[in-house]
Amino acid sequence: MGLATGAAVYVVVWWLVLFMVLPWGIRPIDAEDVAKGQAASAPRQPRIVTKMAITTVIAAVIWTIAYFVIEADLFTFHEPLNL
Repeated sequence: MGLATGAAVYVVVWWLVLFMVLPWGIRPIDAEDVAKGQAASAPRQPRIVTKMAITTVIAAVIWTIAYFVIEADLFTFHEPLNL
């Protein structure tokens, strides 16, 4: 896997993991905050930086596994030509 391919795979994995991690620990805001102009579905404490750090670690683990699987040719997208 080349540098550009590895970076592209990591970016895709990172975004997928981020969207899976975002709902963790979400608690809706209180009813009195809705009157102040916030949406009723807004999270009380989104903890975005913590979720981005967790996403980075999980994505690195998944990327490492994918890298070794691809480099060891355990899984390939190339089919042999039967001529």
